[in-house]
Amino acid sequence: MMSHLVIASALADQLAEALEPIAAQFRSLSLPEPITHWGHPAMMGIVIFAMGSAAVWAGWKGRLASPSEGKATLLNNHKRIALWMTTFMAMGYTGGLLSLIIQQQPVLESPHFWTGTLVLGLLGANGAISLSKFGGGKPQLRTVHAYLGSAAFGVMILHAIFGLNLGLSI
Repeated sequence: MMSHLVIASALADQLAEALEPIAAQFRSLSLPEPITHWGHPAMMGIVIFAMGSAAVWAGWKGRLASPSEGKATLLNNHKRIALWMTTFMAMGYTGGLLSLIIQQQPVLESPHFWTGTLVLGLLGANGAISLSKFGGGKPQLRTVHAYLGSAAFGVMILHAIFGLNLGLSI
């Protein structure tokens, strides 16, 4: 029976092989090294810190607001920001993998990869709760959604720290 490490290594090799033609095209553009190295972190930092904090703020403010305090507007803003943030996070996840392959670095090995995977899982679960209309309006699912979203933002911060460490190490 193959160990988990052997399976992960084989998956990493297959992923790198599949993305290598795209990475080679980017390499052929001769982009300046700072763009290749720090482009992904700069763009994703904006997504995490600007959009993530705005989504969390609007969500909690809307959750705690009364209708006269603009609750509906805040929750609508939260929904829009969170949807776009999740879209950009998914695109950034792919871009981060591609960035590593462009730089000919190993994939699937760093804590940054695993926190990114966890973030997408948490955002996906939270989106599913929202799309279910909170199970038909169940207050418990609204509470789970609020805390799960906050946890996802916390993991995003950890992800950014791991990403900075990864960027400084390569």
